[in-house]
Amino acid sequence: MATSEDIQTLILTTLDTQGTIENTDSLKTADGATIPYLAVVGVLNSLASKEMIAYTTIERDQFNLTQEGKDIADSGSHEAKVFNAVDPVNGIAIAELAKLLGASAKIGQGKAFKNKWIKKDGDKLVREVESIVDQTQLDALEIRNTGTHSKPATLKDLQARKHVEKVKLISYNVTKGPKFALKIEKQATDLTAEMLADGSWKTQTFKKYNFAGNPPEGGHLHPLMKVREEFRKIFFELGFEEMPTNKYVESSFWNFDALFQPQQHPARDAHDTFFLLDPATSSNFPDKEYVQRVKEVHSHGGYGSIGYGYDWKIEEAEKLLLRTHTTSVSSNMLYRLAQETKARGSFKPAKFFSIDRVYRNETVDATHLAEFHQVEGVIADKNLTLGDLIGFMEIFFEKMGVPNIKFKPAFNPYTEPSMEIFSWHPGLEKWVELGNSGMFRPEMLEAMGLDPDVRVIAWGLGLERPTMIKYGLDNIRELLGHKVDLDMIQSNPACRLDKKMGKELVGKDAVDA
Repeated sequence: MATSEDIQTLILTTLDTQGTIENTDSLKTADGATIPYLAVVGVLNSLASKEMIAYTTIERDQFNLTQEGKDIADSGSHEAKVFNAVDPVNGIAIAELAKLLGASAKIGQGKAFKNKWIKKDGDKLVREVESIVDQTQLDALEIRNTGTHSKPATLKDLQARKHVEKVKLISYNVTKGPKFALKIEKQATDLTAEMLADGSWKTQTFKKYNFAGNPPEGGHLHPLMKVREEFRKIFFELGFEEMPTNKYVESSFWNFDALFQPQQHPARDAHDTFFLLDPATSSNFPDKEYVQRVKEVHSHGGYGSIGYGYDWKIEEAEKLLLRTHTTSVSSNMLYRLAQETKARGSFKPAKFFSIDRVYRNETVDATHLAEFHQVEGVIADKNLTLGDLIGFMEIFFEKMGVPNIKFKPAFNPYTEPSMEIFSWHPGLEKWVELGNSGMFRPEMLEAMGLDPDVRVIAWGLGLERPTMIKYGLDNIRELLGHKVDLDMIQSNPACRLDKKMGKELVGKDAVDA
């Protein structure tokens, strides 16, 4: 087998004697073998980078016989075999023909009938003509000898019958370059300190750098992130601090127990939550006194509550999971706020928000994913009331372009009172749900160490629904996952939440908050 050096020498010596290589298909090794295409192009690229040669690509189509086509070229077509099997005088029984020719009998009969070479006579086949010309065999032989056929219609027919297949052949026309030579001079790839010191850089030949090609594109912001940025601007404008949300794996303690959600709650079922197998648990909890207070308020109550009246188990709290809501982050931040208040000796009001992914064991369809984004806001201050929550919700949704909202009482394990948020849609002529809200329970806050007069209001909504509406998507799987259209990501403009957007937002399905 010819090496790269052999092929290189052959190309250079051929150019030196002939001046040009019209087609590299003409190049043969010393033993007369054809040189593989990939071996030729590798050598050509190497020589062209040194400006020793120049080359252009020659592309052409060639038609090759399939195995069936080769059999036809060697022994005749199926229809010819059928004709030859029919006795000129007595014909042949159809059953006998099948035994004699096998699969060729069934394939060839139809074509022989169409050519009017044979006909049926009772249960026999008899000849209609004395002799035939096997044009199919002649066509196959022409393709074998020339790599094509003089009649395009015949080629198309033989392709349809799986007798031939088209392949693309690539070869090259090669000419001498400005630095053509029979001997290849070694080129330097870098300018070194030694070359500068001894002056050898002046006579050294350097390998050229290839600056050709399209410049790489910058990254493109996903539509979800564009809408997320608009929400962030609203929160920042209202003086909120963004919570760290990069902890996707959370313990059941922070995701459920710290929020005063009972250990028997349906949300903790494996059908609703993704639990981890390895590692399955974690005992990385805050101080033991806080964990004990959480256990006490669940089992026996406290802070004005009678609790749930069950035996709270640390083993359940240790289970690791993919967080089901970003409220697990809020519980962490509120606990830190309690610790900072204790260390400082005085309470400082706080406003927190987060927008990030959460995970639910949902069946994936056009409107549901097993992962989605939650937008959550939290305000902690002394003596806050339900009126403060309602007033702030009106300001927040007004900035989203959603005026005219109202509230409906609801139940959440960790907020009391709790409210679903609705807005009137004039087109549908009904109130539709936007999100959820409430005031965190004393059983949650006071167990953390916050003073009884510190109240926390919170609300949440989804990110996917407004993004789908803004960018005209009907299937949530076109927004996340393997069905995402990259052109949609690259070409869509930045998001602007306005009143028109808000009216469209409330016209869709209720948001999973």
